[in-house]
Amino acid sequence: MRLSILATALALGCAAPAAAQAPAAPVPASAAVPADVATPEAIVAALYDVISGDAGAARDWNRFRSLFHPTARLAPSGVNREGQGVVRSITPDEYITRSEPLLLAEGFHEREIARRTERFGRIVHVWSTYESLHRLSDPQPFARGINSIQLFNDGARWWVISVYWQAETAAAPIPADYLPPSG
Repeated sequence: MRLSILATALALGCAAPAAAQAPAAPVPASAAVPADVATPEAIVAALYDVISGDAGAARDWNRFRSLFHPTARLAPSGVNREGQGVVRSITPDEYITRSEPLLLAEGFHEREIARRTERFGRIVHVWSTYESLHRLSDPQPFARGINSIQLFNDGARWWVISVYWQAETAAAPIPADYLPPSG
């Protein structure tokens, strides 16, 4: 019960309005680790890797920033206290500001458990089903959900354009088509 409340609080906290902030200067494309941005699979793996870590473990936020196109947005969605669906569009730096204290205090490991990918030319859409744990040794995830990740290739590298996600709830379980095959 406590874990679902924490997951809901995290989702709603990310969806709540933020104080206006001046956007940070974009990280130059050359700052990205070439292996992180070489393929759609690599950039998604880097995205999960860079936000994951034990309590007290600092994240490499410059690496995180280097994955995102200068126009990129993150969009957490959830349900507010009135039961209405809400979504909040934030920058990568706003994500860092909002999430870093909780990631450091609680520990957070997000890992992909299933993936569906669609590609046309320079764009890729990844439906990435995830599970979240505080410690890798946790017997069960405290949350699961689906990340909708849009990627763009400029001819030199892949960029994250947007990450839009929704956590699983009792009212909105993850469809079987988005889970790993059983058996």
